[in-house]
Amino acid sequence: MNDVSETFPIMAAEGYEEMSGNGELEESSAMEASEDAASPPAEMAEMSEETGSPAVAPEAPVGPDPVNFSMPPPAEDEEGEFPADFERLWKAAHDNPQDFTSWTDLLQYCEQESHITASRRALEAFLTRYPLCYGYWKKYADLERRAGYNNKAEEVCVQGLQAIPLSVDLWIHYINLLLGTLDMNMPESPTRIRSVFEDAVVAAGLDFHSDRLWDLYVEWEKEQGNTKKAAAVLDRVLKVPTQLYNTNYDKYKEHLNSQEPKDVLSPEEYEELRTLCRQSQKAERAEQAQEEEEERPPGEEEPATPEGTDTEELMQKMREQVLVRRDKVYQDNEGEVRKRWHFEDAIKRPYFHVKPLDRLQLRAWHSYLDWEIAQLNKDTKDPQDPQQDPDQAASEESEVTAQPQEESEQPAVSSDDHRVRILFERCLIACALYEEFWIRYNQYLESQSVDEARVIFKRACEIHLAYKPNIHMQWATFEERHGDLTEARRVLEALEKTLPGLAVVRLRRAALERRAGQLDQSEALLREAVDESTEKPTLHAFYSVKLARLLLKLGRNPSRARRVLQEALEISPDNDKLHLNLLELEVSGDPSAEAVQECVTRALAAPLAPHTKILFSQRRLQFAEDYSNSIESVLSVYEEHQKLLKELGGTKREAENGDEDSEKMSKSDDGSAVAVSAQVPPTIPHVPITTPPPPVMGGDASSQAGYGGYGSWYQQPQYGNYGNYGYQNTWNYNQGYYPPS
Repeated sequence: MNDVSETFPIMAAEGYEEMSGNGELEESSAMEASEDAASPPAEMAEMSEETGSPAVAPEAPVGPDPVNFSMPPPAEDEEGEFPADFERLWKAAHDNPQDFTSWTDLLQYCEQESHITASRRALEAFLTRYPLCYGYWKKYADLERRAGYNNKAEEVCVQGLQAIPLSVDLWIHYINLLLGTLDMNMPESPTRIRSVFEDAVVAAGLDFHSDRLWDLYVEWEKEQGNTKKAAAVLDRVLKVPTQLYNTNYDKYKEHLNSQEPKDVLSPEEYEELRTLCRQSQKAERAEQAQEEEEERPPGEEEPATPEGTDTEELMQKMREQVLVRRDKVYQDNEGEVRKRWHFEDAIKRPYFHVKPLDRLQLRAWHSYLDWEIAQLNKDTKDPQDPQQDPDQAASEESEVTAQPQEESEQPAVSSDDHRVRILFERCLIACALYEEFWIRYNQYLESQSVDEARVIFKRACEIHLAYKPNIHMQWATFEERHGDLTEARRVLEALEKTLPGLAVVRLRRAALERRAGQLDQSEALLREAVDESTEKPTLHAFYSVKLARLLLKLGRNPSRARRVLQEALEISPDNDKLHLNLLELEVSGDPSAEAVQECVTRALAAPLAPHTKILFSQRRLQFAEDYSNSIESVLSVYEEHQKLLKELGGTKREAENGDEDSEKMSKSDDGSAVAVSAQVPPTIPHVPITTPPPPVMGGDASSQAGYGGYGSWYQQPQYGNYGNYGYQNTWNYNQGYYPPS
């Protein structure tokens, strides 16, 4: 197996996990991914050949190489037949992959049966869908180790750390696996262990709860007899704000007092402090040694003390000076811990779980992110900010301009930005099923690197949120905004395969092609939707209206638009939206009394509600008033309208004549209420109020809310409304053309 340093070239991220006793998910330790078998199903993604949670390097982009994340190959020792109930449980889990309980039942059964092949197959499938459940990575590694396949156990740990590199617990499990399987008498074994420790503290060592990892590293170096390296590790953790920061300082002092300074300090610091302390010691003894100095031959200096003959007094003075320096570091670190303590204390479930988080927990994560980002903005003020100190701004500007050209082309990630990224990564473990945090992280990264922002969308949509359409559509919008139409198309097509029949996705695809200038392709997508929805009349009518609008307004082809609506009416003759859109098409084009009459006649013969038929009759009367060539034809239409009113009931007419409520609320297609005055002058008691409609074929309520503001009905089983077909404006005929009834 390759060295882990080769596998994780840029892995450096902070985790938020605490060690459980044995790594079993049933344990209730703080950071165990204890998925309850009775927990409700959650929307999870099917995993592609990618990592779960990428790492963060101080001066490198977030995330391990997605290509590296894949499950280990099948073992050579696969057993033959599976246990009796395996296929049943396997099918139940795959038929509904979002049901976590089905998966835990399958895994528990395989574990009880002690069938290694079945367990491998179940664990691989489970971890592909739930890569953040690091406890199951540990179970998988232990399974291979008990079977005697140590190399495979290591591969499983590496795969798990690629999926969740912030897991302190999984790093410790991997290190213990190596300590238990490597021959430490081999010279390369300690080097490899130390390399893994370094990868671990770089990846997860900045975590607030990473003290166990640091402590294990220190103790291992002590066991190797490397007291100086152990002190160097302690020196590093003194600068990290962790929960046990004060304990780490106590351990440093204990280690310093139990060893000679030369076995603790680096050679440079040791020589510097030794010289400083000897000079101080010499100055202190100067007065006492004045007589001895006078007796010493002229020009002879005090003999140098050999390195190995330092007095205990000198070593104690050096220890005191070391602690003076470390105390400053400790005080600064304590201040950082205090700033974060209440944020950390508010986080009650920092590990992944399918059970929903309560609002307080979500708010705690948002507050913590707000504060950390504010700290970054505070520390990186614009040099032109008038509130910034001018001397400081000039100094910063000079430092920037003094950088070499090649460095300025690839700016390093600042330590504060590194901490913000780490906090986002920690948040996305606990909140992996919440779109809002993925979108927020993407927005944070987009201003720095489009590629890094794209990785966030990829992780969210292809692993954790495969069944959440909103973030997929945001991803497509992101790609379109940055000019990658091919990727935007791919994202929407993949979403439509995952969630077939979702109208808003098909409309997004058609709109994307329209904006790209591919009007034929946009039409083809809508026409395909029309053809595929013939068994669902409501949905078929919805797509037909959309297609007709496209043909009329952009294709400038009213005849084709008319044909689409007429064909839809053959399937749904009782759909008033289709009748209204067809009527408006006829009215808004070249005036044709025959076409309008035919449209109204069809509507009056259809099984529509009485008030809808009255609406059509009113519209025909208005058309005759506006475009008829003779008063006789106007009066003829008026008489037909009066006859229809009597046939369909006088109550409706009386209400329209203002006998009930003078102010009626007519609800428009987008849900807004429009006041409609229904009062008619008493001199014309029986003249109905006609209300001319807005141009239906050109309007769309969904577009009024901006891109992405489609009405909620798009995602409902009943696709209710189709456009601004409602008649909202009052329109009274007061010209006196008609005799009183």
